[in-house]
Amino acid sequence: MIKHIQGLHHVTSIASDPRANNAFFTGPLGLRRVKKTVNFDAPDVYHLYYGDEVGTPGGVMTYFPFPNAVRGRPGGGEVGTTRFSIPRGTARAWADRLSGSGVTASESTGPFGETLLSFSGPDGDAFALVESDDPRDPWTGGGLSADMAIRGFHSALLRPRDNGATEELLRFMGYEEVDRRNGVLRLAIGGGNAANVIDVETLPAADWAAQGAGSVHHIAFSVKDRQTQDAVRKALTDTGYRVTPPIDRDYFWAIYFRTPGGILFEVATDAPGFDRDEDRAHLGETLKLPRQHEHLRAQLERDLQPIGE
Repeated sequence: MIKHIQGLHHVTSIASDPRANNAFFTGPLGLRRVKKTVNFDAPDVYHLYYGDEVGTPGGVMTYFPFPNAVRGRPGGGEVGTTRFSIPRGTARAWADRLSGSGVTASESTGPFGETLLSFSGPDGDAFALVESDDPRDPWTGGGLSADMAIRGFHSALLRPRDNGATEELLRFMGYEEVDRRNGVLRLAIGGGNAANVIDVETLPAADWAAQGAGSVHHIAFSVKDRQTQDAVRKALTDTGYRVTPPIDRDYFWAIYFRTPGGILFEVATDAPGFDRDEDRAHLGETLKLPRQHEHLRAQLERDLQPIGE
């Protein structure tokens, strides 16, 4: 069993409009844009990162906003819902805040008894806010008080099509069963970071999800450094998974592999972090480019759509 995974690192999704995407996360959700860069494989497309003051692993939501991307179709083999942690007793205030921005939110009791506030992003993205006792310090520069602001990720709901193989993989990655109710399995990593919960709803008869705007592209798990990442990669490859070599993503190193249930997993290092090339006071303000795309700066600054503050 792998003992190096700490919980979630980031979740990366697809959007259709960078300006609307930026406005949603920095506006109603009150997160900080911690990095404005481009897709390594498609430099004419932004890669936007949102989180707390410094983009702490375990709370970073990232997007590839492909202009005019077709809406995705929900189904099996994907991350169904990304959930953020909010303080207890704030769901009603959050519902009012979202409503004031034209976002309809529905309050309910989740399968494990917590208060959920479910809503959709600009492209139909499935999100929920979960009331919890979360000790993490929030970002308050977005206009939200510390007693209401998002703390980071609470959990993610996976919807694989396999009959148990994804559950077996997560157990191998260090997750342990916490509860199982209403067709949903809850797993968590003891002693991990505060984003250490994964829910699994197996849908063997579901149609495959069609990826597009509003879909999660991949979900990333946190490890401390390159050394622990190498150990994780060896354990996975020794078990039969086809794992990429480590890839330098400027702000972390990443390895990728596909789960038996069709979901793309990433394992990302916590270091070097989003402040490696910007002062913390000015994160996300200027366009940062990977070294191999720096020669395209003039063209990209001309062609990429302005997204606002």
